[in-house]
Amino acid sequence: MSIVTFIISLTGATMLLLYAVRMVGTGIERAMGPSFKRLITSHKDRRINMALVGVLLAVILQSATAAALLATGFASSGMISLVGGLSLVLGADLGSALVIQILTFKLAWLIPILLSVGGYLFLKVEKRTPRQLGRILLGVAFILLSLRLIGEAVHPIREAAFMPAIAGYLASDFVTAFIVGAVITFVMHSSVAAILMFVTFVSIGVLPPEAGAAVVLGANFGSATLPIWLSRGMSPTARRIPYGNLWLRGVGSLLALLVITYTPALETLSVFPPAQVLVSVHLTFNLVLLLVSLPLVGMLERPLAAMFPESGANGGDEALRPRSALDPNVAHQPRLAIAALKREVLRMSEMIEAMARPVMEVYESGDSDMINRIRDMDHEVNAMLSAIRRYAASIPRTEMTKEQNRRVRELTEYSINLETAGDIISKRLMSLAEEKAAKRLQFTREGWSELRGLHERVMSNMALAFNVLVSEDIESARLLVKEKTEMSAQERKSRKKHLKRLREGLEQSFETSDVHLETVRSLKDLNSQIAAVAYPILYRHGQLLETRLVHTMDEAPAESGGKG
Repeated sequence: MSIVTFIISLTGATMLLLYAVRMVGTGIERAMGPSFKRLITSHKDRRINMALVGVLLAVILQSATAAALLATGFASSGMISLVGGLSLVLGADLGSALVIQILTFKLAWLIPILLSVGGYLFLKVEKRTPRQLGRILLGVAFILLSLRLIGEAVHPIREAAFMPAIAGYLASDFVTAFIVGAVITFVMHSSVAAILMFVTFVSIGVLPPEAGAAVVLGANFGSATLPIWLSRGMSPTARRIPYGNLWLRGVGSLLALLVITYTPALETLSVFPPAQVLVSVHLTFNLVLLLVSLPLVGMLERPLAAMFPESGANGGDEALRPRSALDPNVAHQPRLAIAALKREVLRMSEMIEAMARPVMEVYESGDSDMINRIRDMDHEVNAMLSAIRRYAASIPRTEMTKEQNRRVRELTEYSINLETAGDIISKRLMSLAEEKAAKRLQFTREGWSELRGLHERVMSNMALAFNVLVSEDIESARLLVKEKTEMSAQERKSRKKHLKRLREGLEQSFETSDVHLETVRSLKDLNSQIAAVAYPILYRHGQLLETRLVHTMDEAPAESGGKG
């Protein structure tokens, strides 16, 4: 077997493994939608509960890195603390180890079944949840298939003349093996995929179990560096969690390396098959690290706060607030002017997100100060729209191409949608919150759960919409429009459930009926304004008719208007 054929085969199998891991995580995340937020924030700072949530998230997402980034994002917005976030990440690493254990069982017989069922659901069923279930099943099948392909690609080189030398060197130098594991994991950006590959190498005899154990410990260190790299642009508060995890995992993996180097610890695992030795080392390491580190995470708060101080902690917040991106000095240069316009629309988007995020908390507390602050922000949004319109009008039309003219128009139109979204929040939702507080109304448990679920879905779609604004990605735009259709279906479902409670004579439902129904409608309208960013992208690529009409005709009555 030539070295070129080996490299191509191994690279192809590895890429399939990476894609499959991502496919499973994406499918489950889209199926569950905003439930992740509720899952993480419902337990706040209880360490054991947060660790269990982390285990569950890693099993669901097939990725400890994805769970760590979720925790980092919620820490950035103040939804969880450093203690809660670190507890979640430690639990996620244990959950990731459990996923690896499950996937190393002999499950090759499942591949055709998973491909058949998953392919049917993903390709033939239009409803969101079954379709995403099909995506998940296909992803698991691809994982199992990629592991088989990796084994087939590596198997012929077992007899190569250079393999004994490499295997012997790694078995005699655990430090090098550790570094190799860390580097490969960072390059692959997936500890699950990397460790599954190492397990395959050991199972077919390419890598000795002793060296494999050191490589796996290196993979644990490498996996801790991934969230640091991926969160490098986030706020200082958010970055504390990845660095705290690196401290704990880095020290733990180096200590574990010393243990397997200078003690006969690995000999106790010699009764297991070679591949199981690696999985056992990985599981044991993460379990011990969780049990030892959980009581210590609080001690990291002070040094991490000193390392990453709050931005604006010493005052001057107003001076540090981002200013308008509308630079009049480049208005005569269409390319730069459009970039400035896009930055300002993105800043406007962030303002809308900040207004929408505390809506449910305001409904609970009736905090008049928060309501007034949100209304003040709406005045600022209105001023931003006026500035965007003036700036767009000042760009010389004679110097713009047809494409640039179209882009200016799209950005201006979306800023109008965002201003309307601000009005929905400040004038409708805040007024409803005031009415609820003034009348001392209390929703039923089911009604309140429905409203929170709809709000979480809106916030999730808002994040997706702003990513679409920046990336102009077609798949994300299609997903956003499908989410709009799903939001309409959820709104109808909530309205039907509410009317059913009224028919059953629930007194609470009678008292809160108007507020409940108006809130549901307002959240749906807010979501529609935010999702408008997807339509120009789909129209340009000939996707609008298929997504807007054909796929949704049997799900909901056609909506009037072009962009709804």
